[in-house]
Amino acid sequence: MKRLPPIVSHQHYEAPLPDRHRFPMGKYGALRRALEAEGVVPDGFVRPDPADAETIGLAHDAAYVEQVFAQSVPKDVERRIGLPIDEGVSRRARSSIGGTLLAARLALEHGLSGSTAGGSHHARRAGGAGFCVFNDVAIAALALHREGAIRRALVVDLDVHQGDGTADILAGEPDLVTLSVHAEKNYPVRKVASDRDVGLPDALEDDAYLGHVAEHVPDLMDRVAPDIVFYNAGVDPHRDDKLGRLALSDEGLWRRDRFVVREARRRGIPLVAVIGGGYGDDADAIGKRHALVFRAMAEWGGEVVARGR
Repeated sequence: MKRLPPIVSHQHYEAPLPDRHRFPMGKYGALRRALEAEGVVPDGFVRPDPADAETIGLAHDAAYVEQVFAQSVPKDVERRIGLPIDEGVSRRARSSIGGTLLAARLALEHGLSGSTAGGSHHARRAGGAGFCVFNDVAIAALALHREGAIRRALVVDLDVHQGDGTADILAGEPDLVTLSVHAEKNYPVRKVASDRDVGLPDALEDDAYLGHVAEHVPDLMDRVAPDIVFYNAGVDPHRDDKLGRLALSDEGLWRRDRFVVREARRRGIPLVAVIGGGYGDDADAIGKRHALVFRAMAEWGGEVVARGR
């Protein structure tokens, strides 16, 4: 009998923001509602504990970690992040890291898992940027690697923006490999080289985009032979996204997510999904797009596939 993969979530993934703030915080609740309505979480969500300073310090400078915990981040750093680093946002960042790390552990156990937040890939070692306070994927990969739970990991980042923060933090980690497939002319202007970067032209549509994904994702899965794949399934490549420059449809996102999950499962590689970016005024529409990757995982179930090792 097929078992649905466990999905990690927490009410603290949402934090109050000032009125008319452009970050679509309501998408997290919309995603939870969409997954409940689709029957993907019949036994409910798995609740994470917030990450502690020591764990976060694996990827970030201690002084910056202390500032976020104390809500004393300098105003210029706060402006780069684009969020007020108050109690709610600080708690949200810690909860998101705890969620990604727990989901990664569940993926190692069950084959597939995901968190309904995460993918904060612009946060660099020295500080946050681009709506990202801490880099949850880099922290989780480093934590699992340091404790010996994994030997190698592959980050497959398909958010529309280049994963500069993840590349920065993991640059000196040859066993933790980064792939970023993104709109080349989009944020950030100054990119940090991933192990493999695929910069795409503006307005790319479904088939052409999926051709690039099909060229690079299986190739790196085979070359790296990772013990886990961290999949940033950002939905901002969508044609209606306010901060994207690509032109994918809902169907294109669905095909992409199914492809990445399938390629990992065919190889018996555990995969953990985080939601990454998705921007606009319609939180329900964005939440439904984010739900696609969890539907894709539900198709395959959570059973571990033997890897022959």
